[in-house]
Amino acid sequence: MDLRVFTEPQQGATYETLLRVAKAAEDLHYGAFFRSDHYVHMGSVDGLPGPTDAWITLAGIARETSRIRLGTLMTAGTFRLPGVLAIQVAQVDQMSGGRVELGLGAGWYEAEHTAYGIPFPKEKFGRLEEQLAVVTGLWATPVGERFTFDGTYYQLKDSPALPKPAQSKVPVLIGGHGARRTPALAARYADEFNIPFASVADTEQQFGRVRAALRQAGRKTDELVYSNALVACVGRTDSEVRRRADAIGRNVDELKANGLAGSPAEVVERIAQYQAVGSQRMYLQMLDLDDLDQLDLIAAEVTPQLD
Repeated sequence: MDLRVFTEPQQGATYETLLRVAKAAEDLHYGAFFRSDHYVHMGSVDGLPGPTDAWITLAGIARETSRIRLGTLMTAGTFRLPGVLAIQVAQVDQMSGGRVELGLGAGWYEAEHTAYGIPFPKEKFGRLEEQLAVVTGLWATPVGERFTFDGTYYQLKDSPALPKPAQSKVPVLIGGHGARRTPALAARYADEFNIPFASVADTEQQFGRVRAALRQAGRKTDELVYSNALVACVGRTDSEVRRRADAIGRNVDELKANGLAGSPAEVVERIAQYQAVGSQRMYLQMLDLDDLDQLDLIAAEVTPQLD
Protein backbone atom coordinates (compact mmCIF):
# COMPACT_ATOMS: atom_id res chain seq x y z
CA MET A 1 0.00 0.00 0.00
CA ASP A 2 1.46 3.31 -1.16
CA LEU A 3 0.59 6.25 1.09
CA ARG A 4 0.56 9.70 -0.49
CA VAL A 5 -0.09 13.18 0.91
CA PHE A 6 -3.04 15.09 -0.55
CA THR A 7 -3.59 18.77 0.28
CA GLU A 8 -6.45 21.25 -0.22
CA PRO A 9 -4.68 24.64 -0.43
CA GLN A 10 -7.83 26.57 -1.39
CA GLN A 11 -8.88 26.20 2.24
CA GLY A 12 -6.03 28.49 3.24
CA ALA A 13 -2.31 27.91 2.56
CA THR A 14 0.67 29.81 1.24
CA TYR A 15 3.22 28.38 -1.16
CA GLU A 16 5.68 28.29 1.74
CA THR A 17 3.29 26.13 3.74
CA LEU A 18 2.83 23.72 0.84
CA LEU A 19 6.58 23.52 0.27
CA ARG A 20 7.10 22.73 3.95
CA VAL A 21 4.54 19.91 3.77
CA ALA A 22 6.03 18.55 0.55
CA LYS A 23 9.54 18.53 1.99
CA ALA A 24 8.32 16.81 5.15
CA ALA A 25 6.49 14.22 3.05
CA GLU A 26 9.66 13.57 1.07
CA ASP A 27 11.80 13.27 4.20
CA LEU A 28 9.29 10.83 5.69
CA HIS A 29 9.28 8.72 2.51
CA TYR A 30 5.67 9.20 1.46
CA GLY A 31 5.10 8.21 -2.14
CA ALA A 32 3.90 11.56 -3.44
CA PHE A 33 2.72 15.08 -2.68
CA PHE A 34 -0.55 15.95 -4.43
CA ARG A 35 -2.76 18.99 -4.29
CA SER A 36 -6.25 19.96 -5.38
CA ASP A 37 -6.89 22.48 -8.14
CA HIS A 38 -9.35 25.08 -6.84
CA TYR A 39 -9.45 28.87 -6.69
CA VAL A 40 -12.18 29.38 -4.04
CA HIS A 41 -12.45 27.90 -0.56
CA MET A 42 -15.33 25.72 0.56
CA GLY A 43 -17.21 25.64 3.84
CA SER A 44 -16.78 27.99 6.79
CA VAL A 45 -13.04 28.72 6.45
CA ASP A 46 -11.89 32.12 5.17
CA GLY A 47 -9.37 30.71 2.68
CA LEU A 48 -6.76 33.31 3.57
CA PRO A 49 -4.35 34.35 2.20
CA GLY A 50 -6.04 33.26 -1.03
CA PRO A 51 -5.61 30.64 -3.74
CA THR A 52 -2.42 29.26 -5.20
CA ASP A 53 -2.29 27.83 -8.70
CA ALA A 54 -1.72 24.08 -8.82
CA TRP A 55 0.85 23.91 -11.60
CA ILE A 56 2.77 27.00 -10.53
CA THR A 57 2.97 25.50 -7.05
CA LEU A 58 4.15 22.14 -8.35
CA ALA A 59 6.75 23.81 -10.56
CA GLY A 60 8.27 25.50 -7.53
CA ILE A 61 8.17 22.36 -5.42
CA ALA A 62 9.70 20.38 -8.29
CA ARG A 63 12.88 22.48 -7.95
CA GLU A 64 12.96 22.17 -4.15
CA THR A 65 12.58 18.39 -3.89
CA SER A 66 14.40 15.45 -5.44
CA ARG A 67 12.50 12.20 -4.88
CA ILE A 68 8.84 12.63 -4.11
CA ARG A 69 6.34 12.40 -6.95
CA LEU A 70 4.07 15.38 -7.62
CA GLY A 71 0.59 15.72 -9.02
CA THR A 72 -3.02 16.89 -8.90
CA LEU A 73 -6.30 15.44 -7.67
CA MET A 74 -7.69 16.71 -9.95
CA THR A 75 -6.69 19.44 -12.40
CA ALA A 76 -9.94 21.10 -13.48
CA GLY A 77 -10.41 20.72 -17.21
CA THR A 78 -12.39 23.96 -17.29
CA PHE A 79 -9.38 25.99 -16.12
CA ARG A 80 -6.99 25.35 -19.00
CA LEU A 81 -6.97 24.72 -22.72
CA PRO A 82 -5.63 21.22 -23.33
CA GLY A 83 -2.73 22.34 -25.52
CA VAL A 84 -1.57 24.77 -22.86
CA LEU A 85 -2.01 22.16 -20.14
CA ALA A 86 0.13 19.68 -22.09
CA ILE A 87 2.92 22.28 -22.24
CA GLN A 88 2.61 23.15 -18.54
CA VAL A 89 2.69 19.58 -17.32
CA ALA A 90 5.53 18.60 -19.66
CA GLN A 91 7.59 21.54 -18.42
CA VAL A 92 7.00 20.75 -14.75
CA ASP A 93 7.89 17.12 -15.48
CA GLN A 94 11.17 18.31 -16.95
CA MET A 95 11.76 20.60 -13.96
CA SER A 96 11.20 17.68 -11.59
CA GLY A 97 13.35 15.21 -13.44
CA GLY A 98 10.36 13.08 -14.39
CA ARG A 99 8.28 12.95 -11.19
CA VAL A 100 4.94 14.39 -12.31
CA GLU A 101 1.52 12.72 -12.55
CA LEU A 102 -1.55 14.34 -14.05
CA GLY A 103 -4.94 13.88 -12.47
CA LEU A 104 -7.49 15.43 -14.80
CA GLY A 105 -11.17 15.95 -14.11
CA ALA A 106 -14.06 17.78 -15.70
CA GLY A 107 -14.31 20.63 -13.18
CA TRP A 108 -17.42 21.06 -11.07
CA TYR A 109 -17.35 24.05 -8.69
CA GLU A 110 -19.28 26.78 -10.47
CA ALA A 111 -18.64 29.45 -7.80
CA GLU A 112 -14.90 29.57 -8.47
CA HIS A 113 -15.55 30.00 -12.17
CA THR A 114 -17.86 32.97 -11.68
CA ALA A 115 -15.50 34.43 -9.05
CA TYR A 116 -12.57 34.58 -11.49
CA GLY A 117 -14.29 34.94 -14.85
CA ILE A 118 -13.68 31.40 -16.02
CA PRO A 119 -16.30 30.01 -18.42
CA PHE A 120 -18.35 27.19 -16.91
CA PRO A 121 -19.64 25.15 -19.85
CA LYS A 122 -22.74 23.01 -19.60
CA GLU A 123 -21.16 20.04 -21.35
CA LYS A 124 -18.04 19.29 -19.30
CA PHE A 125 -17.59 15.54 -19.71
CA GLY A 126 -17.35 15.66 -23.49
CA ARG A 127 -14.74 18.38 -23.14
CA LEU A 128 -12.79 16.26 -20.66
CA GLU A 129 -12.72 13.38 -23.09
CA GLU A 130 -11.31 15.61 -25.82
CA GLN A 131 -8.81 17.16 -23.41
CA LEU A 132 -7.46 13.73 -22.55
CA ALA A 133 -7.18 12.90 -26.25
CA VAL A 134 -5.31 16.14 -26.94
CA VAL A 135 -2.94 16.06 -23.97
CA THR A 136 -1.96 12.42 -24.40
CA GLY A 137 -1.87 12.78 -28.18
CA LEU A 138 0.52 15.73 -28.03
CA TRP A 139 2.88 13.87 -25.69
CA ALA A 140 2.77 10.68 -27.77
CA THR A 141 3.53 12.39 -31.10
CA PRO A 142 7.13 11.62 -32.11
CA VAL A 143 9.52 14.56 -32.24
CA GLY A 144 9.55 15.95 -35.77
CA GLU A 145 5.99 14.88 -36.50
CA ARG A 146 2.82 16.97 -36.24
CA PHE A 147 -0.38 16.54 -34.28
CA THR A 148 -3.82 17.48 -35.58
CA PHE A 149 -7.10 17.12 -33.75
CA ASP A 150 -10.56 18.06 -34.98
CA GLY A 151 -12.98 17.71 -32.13
CA THR A 152 -16.30 19.23 -31.18
CA TYR A 153 -14.75 21.49 -28.55
CA TYR A 154 -11.05 21.70 -29.47
CA GLN A 155 -9.25 21.91 -32.77
CA LEU A 156 -5.47 21.75 -33.23
CA LYS A 157 -3.77 21.89 -36.62
CA ASP A 158 -0.18 20.91 -37.42
CA SER A 159 0.99 21.28 -33.82
CA PRO A 160 4.71 20.59 -33.29
CA ALA A 161 3.58 18.75 -30.13
CA LEU A 162 6.36 20.16 -28.02
CA PRO A 163 7.77 20.16 -25.40
CA LYS A 164 7.95 16.53 -24.35
CA PRO A 165 7.84 15.43 -20.71
CA ALA A 166 10.96 13.94 -19.16
CA GLN A 167 9.08 10.68 -18.61
CA SER A 168 8.30 8.55 -21.61
CA LYS A 169 4.76 8.29 -20.19
CA VAL A 170 3.36 10.74 -17.67
CA PRO A 171 0.91 8.75 -15.53
CA VAL A 172 -2.66 9.94 -16.05
CA LEU A 173 -5.18 9.69 -13.22
CA ILE A 174 -8.92 9.62 -13.82
CA GLY A 175 -11.42 9.24 -11.03
CA GLY A 176 -14.91 9.67 -9.70
CA HIS A 177 -18.14 7.91 -8.88
CA GLY A 178 -19.78 7.85 -12.31
CA ALA A 179 -21.13 4.41 -13.18
CA ARG A 180 -20.73 4.37 -16.96
CA ARG A 181 -18.83 7.16 -18.69
CA THR A 182 -16.11 7.52 -16.04
CA PRO A 183 -15.01 3.84 -16.11
CA ALA A 184 -15.04 3.89 -19.92
CA LEU A 185 -12.87 7.00 -19.98
CA ALA A 186 -10.46 5.45 -17.47
CA ALA A 187 -10.23 2.32 -19.59
CA ARG A 188 -9.23 4.41 -22.57
CA TYR A 189 -6.77 6.89 -21.05
CA ALA A 190 -5.88 6.18 -17.43
CA ASP A 191 -2.85 4.69 -15.73
CA GLU A 192 -4.56 5.03 -12.36
CA PHE A 193 -8.17 5.13 -11.23
CA ASN A 194 -8.98 7.07 -8.07
CA ILE A 195 -12.24 7.12 -6.14
CA PRO A 196 -12.48 9.94 -3.60
CA PHE A 197 -14.26 9.80 -0.25
CA ALA A 198 -16.04 6.51 -0.89
CA SER A 199 -17.05 3.67 1.40
CA VAL A 200 -15.44 0.25 1.11
CA ALA A 201 -18.58 -1.11 -0.54
CA ASP A 202 -18.78 1.73 -3.06
CA THR A 203 -15.07 1.39 -3.77
CA GLU A 204 -15.43 -2.30 -4.53
CA GLN A 205 -18.37 -1.65 -6.85
CA GLN A 206 -16.62 1.15 -8.75
CA PHE A 207 -13.37 -0.78 -9.11
CA GLY A 208 -15.46 -3.61 -10.55
CA ARG A 209 -16.97 -1.27 -13.12
CA VAL A 210 -13.51 -0.06 -14.12
CA ARG A 211 -12.20 -3.60 -14.50
CA ALA A 212 -15.18 -4.48 -16.67
CA ALA A 213 -14.54 -1.41 -18.84
CA LEU A 214 -10.89 -2.37 -19.18
CA ARG A 215 -11.78 -5.86 -20.35
CA GLN A 216 -14.23 -4.43 -22.85
CA ALA A 217 -11.50 -2.10 -24.14
CA GLY A 218 -9.07 -4.99 -24.54
CA ARG A 219 -6.82 -3.97 -21.65
CA LYS A 220 -5.69 -6.10 -18.74
CA THR A 221 -7.31 -5.21 -15.42
CA ASP A 222 -3.92 -5.02 -13.70
CA GLU A 223 -2.68 -2.31 -16.07
CA LEU A 224 -4.19 0.33 -13.76
CA VAL A 225 -3.35 1.33 -10.23
CA TYR A 226 -6.51 1.48 -8.10
CA SER A 227 -6.57 4.14 -5.39
CA ASN A 228 -8.67 5.94 -2.80
CA ALA A 229 -8.57 9.43 -1.33
CA LEU A 230 -9.74 9.75 2.28
CA VAL A 231 -9.43 12.36 5.00
CA ALA A 232 -6.85 11.50 7.66
CA CYS A 233 -7.17 12.21 11.38
CA VAL A 234 -4.75 10.05 13.34
CA GLY A 235 -3.69 10.38 16.96
CA ARG A 236 -1.78 8.44 19.60
CA THR A 237 -4.64 8.90 22.07
CA ASP A 238 -8.37 9.58 21.92
CA SER A 239 -7.78 13.15 23.07
CA GLU A 240 -5.23 13.70 20.31
CA VAL A 241 -7.64 12.39 17.71
CA ARG A 242 -10.35 14.68 19.08
CA ARG A 243 -8.00 17.67 19.03
CA ARG A 244 -7.13 17.02 15.41
CA ALA A 245 -10.77 16.56 14.47
CA ASP A 246 -11.67 19.85 16.18
CA ALA A 247 -8.85 21.60 14.31
CA ILE A 248 -10.42 20.70 10.96
CA GLY A 249 -14.01 21.25 12.09
CA ARG A 250 -15.05 17.60 11.94
CA ASN A 251 -16.65 15.06 14.27
CA VAL A 252 -14.58 12.06 15.36
CA ASP A 253 -17.36 9.52 14.84
CA GLU A 254 -18.08 10.90 11.37
CA LEU A 255 -14.38 10.78 10.49
CA LYS A 256 -14.11 7.17 11.65
CA ALA A 257 -17.14 6.26 9.55
CA ASN A 258 -16.04 8.07 6.40
CA GLY A 259 -12.28 8.48 6.59
CA LEU A 260 -9.07 7.23 8.16
CA ALA A 261 -9.41 8.29 11.77
CA GLY A 262 -8.43 7.03 15.19
CA SER A 263 -5.32 5.39 16.54
CA PRO A 264 -2.61 4.06 14.22
CA ALA A 265 -3.94 0.54 14.81
CA GLU A 266 -7.47 1.59 13.86
CA VAL A 267 -6.23 3.29 10.71
CA VAL A 268 -4.16 0.26 9.70
CA GLU A 269 -7.26 -1.91 10.09
CA ARG A 270 -9.34 0.57 8.07
CA ILE A 271 -6.81 0.72 5.25
CA ALA A 272 -6.74 -3.09 5.18
CA GLN A 273 -10.48 -3.07 4.44
CA TYR A 274 -9.87 -0.96 1.33
CA GLN A 275 -6.88 -3.06 0.37
CA ALA A 276 -9.06 -6.17 0.53
CA VAL A 277 -11.31 -4.80 -2.24
CA GLY A 278 -8.39 -3.86 -4.50
CA SER A 279 -7.05 -0.51 -3.36
CA GLN A 280 -3.31 -0.24 -3.89
CA ARG A 281 -2.72 3.41 -3.06
CA MET A 282 -4.15 5.80 -0.49
CA TYR A 283 -4.17 9.59 -0.77
CA LEU A 284 -4.31 10.99 2.76
CA GLN A 285 -6.27 14.24 2.71
CA MET A 286 -4.39 16.42 5.20
CA LEU A 287 -6.58 19.38 6.09
CA ASP A 288 -4.40 20.92 8.83
CA LEU A 289 -1.23 21.75 6.96
CA ASP A 290 0.49 23.12 10.07
CA ASP A 291 0.27 19.74 11.82
CA LEU A 292 3.41 18.06 10.53
CA ASP A 293 3.48 15.84 13.63
CA GLN A 294 0.56 13.88 12.18
CA LEU A 295 2.59 13.13 9.05
CA ASP A 296 5.41 11.91 11.27
CA LEU A 297 3.05 9.74 13.32
CA ILE A 298 1.55 8.07 10.25
CA ALA A 299 4.99 7.44 8.77
CA ALA A 300 6.28 5.98 12.04
CA GLU A 301 3.30 3.91 13.20
CA VAL A 302 1.00 3.26 10.23
CA THR A 303 3.22 2.79 7.18
CA PRO A 304 5.44 0.05 8.70
CA GLN A 305 2.35 -2.09 9.38
CA LEU A 306 1.09 -2.00 5.78
CA ASP A 307 1.90 -4.53 3.09
